[in-house]
Amino acid sequence: QVQLVESGGGLVQAGGSLRLSCAASGRAFSNYAIAWFRQAPGKERDFVAGIRRSGTSTDYTGSVKGRFTISRDNAKNTVYLQMNSLKPEDTAVYYCAASFQPGRSLPVAVRESEYHYWGQGTQVTVSS
Repeated sequence: QVQLVESGGGLVQAGGSLRLSCAASGRAFSNYAIAWFRQAPGKERDFVAGIRRSGTSTDYTGSVKGRFTISRDNAKNTVYLQMNSLKPEDTAVYYCAASFQPGRSLPVAVRESEYHYWGQGTQVTVSS
């Protein structure tokens, strides 16, 4: 089992940057693929970015490609989401999620149901 804690959210002006962190506690962090999802007010929670266990492959939703970068440091049990050129439509609660994949290296999953553990979320607000 793994516990996830997000941090780094806040209020930023359009065009600005934020870096979110997802710190994991528990054993064998490298057995987990990690993804970021976000949920805007009144909307469903959507996939933003994901990274494989080894960090060798990533995937992004179209609206953030070229602006967001996901990375992981398995030695620190942490995944990051660097968000640049932020837009008001990026405003949402951002969630970190983990998918347990011991001994496997699966493609990045974009469905919530593929992830077994979730953090509590961190608010990102982008003002125009």
